[in-house]
Amino acid sequence: MKDLYFVPPGLVGKLSQPLAEVLALKTLPLHIHEILHSFSIYHIINTYLAPELSTWLCPDVYSKLSERTKLNWNVRVVSTIQACFINSAALYVIFADEERWTMGWHERVWGYTGATGMVQGFAAGYFLWDLMISSTQLDVHGLGSLMHAASALTVSMMGFRPFVNYYGLNFILYELSTPFLNIHWFMDKFGMTGSRLQLVNGILLLISFAGCRLVWGTYQSVGMYKDVWAAIQTPAADLPVPAWLAVAYLVANSVLNILNFYWFGRMIQTLRSRFDEPKDAREERKEREKKGQ
Repeated sequence: MKDLYFVPPGLVGKLSQPLAEVLALKTLPLHIHEILHSFSIYHIINTYLAPELSTWLCPDVYSKLSERTKLNWNVRVVSTIQACFINSAALYVIFADEERWTMGWHERVWGYTGATGMVQGFAAGYFLWDLMISSTQLDVHGLGSLMHAASALTVSMMGFRPFVNYYGLNFILYELSTPFLNIHWFMDKFGMTGSRLQLVNGILLLISFAGCRLVWGTYQSVGMYKDVWAAIQTPAADLPVPAWLAVAYLVANSVLNILNFYWFGRMIQTLRSRFDEPKDAREERKEREKKGQ
């Protein structure tokens, strides 16, 4: 299936050729423009659109937030938009790209289609932006966010060798739980902590997170480990897997999986604290969250 993006790589694709050769990322010139466009769009949303629209649409809430909380708010606006877009793109390609349905282990390890590269390009642009934000605002988003951004970017960029592009697209579906996570956070800021609506969203968050990250993610990781092992163990393969490449990808993927299980535990603790705490304490926390503390 061909790349569906209406903008061709153009000059930036040619300029990226030397970098692609140095890093052995053969398909990078075909998708570098998607990385840059994605990065630029999310930067514009975070820096300009999210603050302006939030001030206009939610003046009583956004204007009262602390500067630290506003940074977190803006980032969550971006991540929600990105999750909706990248999940839609990934699901479309997964079901519409007929080449994917006929791939054996060799193609799943080394195969490439333009549409898969397109989705990975847009995802890499977001993770590059996320890495920039996580590193420059480490005190706001924490070390876990930085580790996630670095690991996700590493996995995405390795797809341009190409390497396990098939699984890279499947791992993008981790983001199916992101909108529910951000909605839960926004509800706190709107004074809806402990409400029935937040409870429903919290249940959907746990189901989607466990389903797409823990169950689906673990299942896909095991399949990917098996295929990479098969490539390593096959001397006759015309494209053997270098040990460093396999280790680097598996380490990055394992970090993401460990973070997913850690965050799932934290989510359960947070949700329980929302609905198990005494009413007086809940009301007091609502007031603090309204003030952006």
